[in-house]
Amino acid sequence: MEKLKKQSFLADLGLVAVAFVWGSGFVASKNALDSMTPMMLMALRFTVAALLSGIIFRKSLKNISKETLRAGCMIGFFLFTAFAAQMIGLQYMLAGKQAFLTGTNVIMVPFIYWAVKKHQPDRYNFIAAFIMMLGLALLTVDFSTGFTFQLGDSLTLLCAFLFACHIVAVGIFSKEHDPIDLTVIQLSFAAVLSLLYVIFSGEFTLDIPAAGLVNGLYLGVFCTFLAFLGQTVAQKYTSSTHAAIILSLESVFGSILSIIILGDAFTPLMFSGCFIIFMGILTAETKWSFLKSKQKKSEKISEV
Repeated sequence: MEKLKKQSFLADLGLVAVAFVWGSGFVASKNALDSMTPMMLMALRFTVAALLSGIIFRKSLKNISKETLRAGCMIGFFLFTAFAAQMIGLQYMLAGKQAFLTGTNVIMVPFIYWAVKKHQPDRYNFIAAFIMMLGLALLTVDFSTGFTFQLGDSLTLLCAFLFACHIVAVGIFSKEHDPIDLTVIQLSFAAVLSLLYVIFSGEFTLDIPAAGLVNGLYLGVFCTFLAFLGQTVAQKYTSSTHAAIILSLESVFGSILSIIILGDAFTPLMFSGCFIIFMGILTAETKWSFLKSKQKKSEKISEV
């Protein structure tokens, strides 16, 4: 039991680290997109990550089974399509609004997992997911511009659904297959699809300025290779719903780093959003057990 608790705690720390790295990816992506198209950036980051993972873990790839290969390709498909829908949708909407809509995957994950594995999450996970959605709204949405539903909204909701499918797929397959093998396969599959897209669309180019290349390499090494490796390994020891809640901290870290590095303004609503997100995490992590224990102690004292 103690070993399982320790593994679960370390998995949570790993997912927080992944969320932080993904949050830093907002800054790197913003800088990199000044030098290349969104899909070319996807091709660069996934190709770098796939080559790096393939070189480092080449020895463990010799005995990959067909089942592991299929599982990795399925995860890679969700990864590629989610990023593609996000990048294309971003052309038609505000980035803040997209961040909020993408964050709806926190709510989608328990329902998708329930549909696939017939395992209903407890009420605290549902409550935490909805609390965090409110926090994400306050953190990312510019309410002064209104909230209309357009093409970009549809594509971003599709993106959120695909990211939720990715989290669920990783959670299921990482418990049945080697997480390292799954990481290499999913990144390679996403890289191949990204390269095919930019080649046939005519977006492919090797003429990338140094600044764009540096940011692209950061995205490939840290935000893709190391982050998705960390996610896949960590989800072996925790539930998909739990992982989705922790990974949604990406929005918090992204906002904070944007303020520090890019000089973005931070409003009182955004501060409120951070606090509400923290309350959501507290709900999912503790299920308010410390309040229950206090209540029981007070009841015992009153009886005496």
